[in-house]
Amino acid sequence: MSTPERTEHLVLPGVLTAAQATETVAALAAVQREDGALPWFRGHHLDPWDHTEAAMALDAAGEHEAAARAYDWLARNQNGDGSWYAAYHDGDPQQPTDRGLESNFCAYVAVGVWHHYLATGDDAFVDRMWPTVFAAVEFVLGLQQPGGQIGWKREPDGTPVNDALLTGSSSIHQALRCALAIAERREEPQPDWELATGALAHAIRSHPERFLDKNRYSMDWYYPVLGGAVTGAEATARIQEGWDRFVVPGLGVRCVLPNPWVTGGESCELALALWVTGESDRALEILQSVQHLRTEGGLYWTGYVFEGNRAFWPEELTTWTAGSLLLAVAALGGDEATTAVFGGERLPAGLEPDCCR
Repeated sequence: MSTPERTEHLVLPGVLTAAQATETVAALAAVQREDGALPWFRGHHLDPWDHTEAAMALDAAGEHEAAARAYDWLARNQNGDGSWYAAYHDGDPQQPTDRGLESNFCAYVAVGVWHHYLATGDDAFVDRMWPTVFAAVEFVLGLQQPGGQIGWKREPDGTPVNDALLTGSSSIHQALRCALAIAERREEPQPDWELATGALAHAIRSHPERFLDKNRYSMDWYYPVLGGAVTGAEATARIQEGWDRFVVPGLGVRCVLPNPWVTGGESCELALALWVTGESDRALEILQSVQHLRTEGGLYWTGYVFEGNRAFWPEELTTWTAGSLLLAVAALGGDEATTAVFGGERLPAGLEPDCCR
């Protein structure tokens, strides 16, 4: 169980006190099943991406054994082609409720595994998880299109859906860089992965037409920055361009325009993206603004409707909302593993082909 000493870096003015940080970590850990699964909340479903994000938050809080159990769940329940199903009822591997195979869901295990290694230095864990990461990356790259973008899923019968999502591909970009870092750690270079990552980065930076138009969604706004494909002045300009459209002062970040609905997960991810661009002050303001979503017990409502019949909606307290907040706070607090994963330290750079830069 986390103690105030273990969560010292999770204390942030106006966001979490030491007691609140400990409470949130305990509430998140309490949702985890004995087999390691981290569903959205008990009785709801687990998806592999949010499961991994919650595991990363546990690592950021020093709960390394719990996080390792979450990754072991992924290793045990990976499909033969390297994928996972999109959803499992209450995290029960025998009860998949969505048999679609989403590329970004499958890729994200690499981010979690690299984060856990950086948090623990556990080489044996990396060795144990390498076959899982390798198979997942190979599955994902089987959906890469000639333009570099990644098709967003395979149907349950294996039929590829080649349309690409900017948010999903941006998340995959981060995952591929983490997978390459793992490969380098194991001294098993993967030149094909490097080429694929470079082509994907070029598509994200320079070819918006290769992705489905989802610009109403705030994730399409900030994820190219959060995933590390868009950097420097270009990243700063991108964040500034969408600020007035998506940020609701004092409340957080809209999930989708024009809906009057702010969500905790998107707000915390934007805070991470702001930290990546060096705007820690604005990141802190965003994290402070979503504390109205905090509940007694330390978890957070998914979102809040701020016009009309104002209400917390949906009425759910999700592990991934608490997880995203803990990761954003950990980054601002200087947690080494979290800053390295999201800040790009120890991740390969310059993978885009020279002809495309």
